[in-house]
Amino acid sequence: MHDLYYKGRIHTRKNHVTTGYNTKRSAKLGTEKHPITLSVTSEERKSQIEALLVENELFADITVDSAIEENIVELDAILNKVTTTTFDKTPNRNDPCSCNSGKKYKKCCG
Repeated sequence: MHDLYYKGRIHTRKNHVTTGYNTKRSAKLGTEKHPITLSVTSEERKSQIEALLVENELFADITVDSAIEENIVELDAILNKVTTTTFDKTPNRNDPCSCNSGKKYKKCCG
């Protein structure tokens, strides 16, 4: 028997658009509404981090405690975002070669 019908009932399918990983989230870290949570070990390190935050227009809650180790992972993740690498398109066989030899790509570098 088909899995959609069981004892005369039709099971509704889940809406996969509204569930799962949300790529268009509205909560962005580093804003006034959602500040970054950082912990540092000294006041001078706190002043360095604050200068870095002002330079990049970010907001953070910084706690100073010498008993715990420094945790600035969220700040590093925002400042060092991964960029997508793009490559130049290779020319078609009959296009002029990109080395400016005047020959077709298939006769020169292809």
